[in-house]
Amino acid sequence: MKARLRWSGLTAWLSWACLAGAQAQPVELQIPVTTQFRFVAYGDTRFTDPNETEASNPPVRRALVQERAIPVLPALGNHDLKGNEKTALANYFARFPDIKNNRYYSARAANTMMLVLDSALDETSGAQGSWLNTKLDSLPADVDFVLIVLHHPPYTSSSDEKKFGGGHSARSPEQTLARMLEERQSRTRARFVVFSGHVHNYERHEHGGIPYFVTGGGGAHAYPIERAAKDLFQNKEINYHYLLCQVDGRTLKITMNRLEMKDGKATWTQPDSLTIAAPAATAAKAAGPE
Repeated sequence: MKARLRWSGLTAWLSWACLAGAQAQPVELQIPVTTQFRFVAYGDTRFTDPNETEASNPPVRRALVQERAIPVLPALGNHDLKGNEKTALANYFARFPDIKNNRYYSARAANTMMLVLDSALDETSGAQGSWLNTKLDSLPADVDFVLIVLHHPPYTSSSDEKKFGGGHSARSPEQTLARMLEERQSRTRARFVVFSGHVHNYERHEHGGIPYFVTGGGGAHAYPIERAAKDLFQNKEINYHYLLCQVDGRTLKITMNRLEMKDGKATWTQPDSLTIAAPAATAAKAAGPE
């Protein structure tokens, strides 16, 4: 069985939020797939009126959505919370009733664990930080990939100078999150992969053995960015795109599918990809408790 899952907002499998400040123990979704499945990651979609062209590119947004007629499982982004937060969250929960009013949550799909964070809250402290540490401390032995999904990027080539009309530097909470994840990766068999958005372009970084993807090309007006020397994707153009992620046992392949619109016609290319392999479980872990 194969499943295709799309995420939005940043980008994520599923996201939930809470009208009150505290929330109950976040739900863990169970996605019924085998160890061969695929999903789509992309963010900053800006689903707006088709006639509204200031905030987004409607033809691009429609083309990206039509390319994948699959369920949307979103993660909270900064624009989801604009205006009155209580009203915004009420609308968000009404649109996604399965998320059970959680602002962050986990999802299990075969040998993959997704941890979807709300970057409007501090990721490493408070209730969310405690939950995240607990989840990472208690990873099941058969989990090969841990996908960390959040809106704001821990690493980005973009800067607050906005030389090309848009962009944002990495914030200190996400930088702290990255340091914590990289320290944990050094002593964790499962491979960590981080997906973020916020910057309206595509980037790929790697630090401490962790790939960091910025996938903000979902329809909000894209802009070029000055590429940092360590950015593994050195394209100078705008990049509307989505990521196709394919899990095949202990291998995860992530391919950037770039969209270019010319005279109303969509042209698709695949200028970047990465294959990530998870090491085999140790005999003790594979055997489990007696």
